[in-house]
Amino acid sequence: MKKIFLYLFVLVSAGVLAADAWGNDIVYLICKPAIMITLGLHYLVTQRETKQPVSRPLLLAILFSCAGDTLLMFQGKDANFFIYGLAAFLVAHIFYILTYRQHRTDDNANELQGLQKIRYAFPILLSGTGLVVILFNRLGGMKLPVLVYAAVLTFMVITALFRFGRTNATSFAMVFGGAILFMISDSLIAIDKFLEPLPMAGIWIVTTYIVAQYLIVTGLSSHKTREALY
Repeated sequence: MKKIFLYLFVLVSAGVLAADAWGNDIVYLICKPAIMITLGLHYLVTQRETKQPVSRPLLLAILFSCAGDTLLMFQGKDANFFIYGLAAFLVAHIFYILTYRQHRTDDNANELQGLQKIRYAFPILLSGTGLVVILFNRLGGMKLPVLVYAAVLTFMVITALFRFGRTNATSFAMVFGGAILFMISDSLIAIDKFLEPLPMAGIWIVTTYIVAQYLIVTGLSSHKTREALY
């Protein structure tokens, strides 16, 4: 029974993918917001079962991700909903950044040092800025919101990278992998919306997003601490 919310997460995730493939709007409207709800409940149950503290910033990141999912479902009816959804995910990324800083040890002896940080962060920075440069002339009135969002998203991924050596290998790999997939998912959205339509865009965007969120939340849960998280 302790994995019931994980099973529900898998079920609603499959429902979203099936609804997108078959064009079933009702199933999509029901299942899309449930992705983060079921994942959040799975996180709470896991923390209780392992007697680990619950992270409030992580819960807020999950909450704002759910809000972003819900708002973006209505962007076809009102363009403003894309802005609202973007804002919700921007806040979610800020809370993820705070959560990453929570879920690391004080011992920094094994973390990336000096030039290592620059070397490994540079490809991430290049990816985040490169796409914005390519899309810039096509963004219209969305230039500032997209620039701000891209900066926060890139910083979120870099913050995940800088947990290296300050958590266990499993937690680092899952969270960093999830952060990269989150950037890929958002990049696909940007390309599909502002550059050119991508084949099977919805499937690829949702798949990378679902796996990203699962890896991040589960990876953070894998970082063991007995200290209270606020």
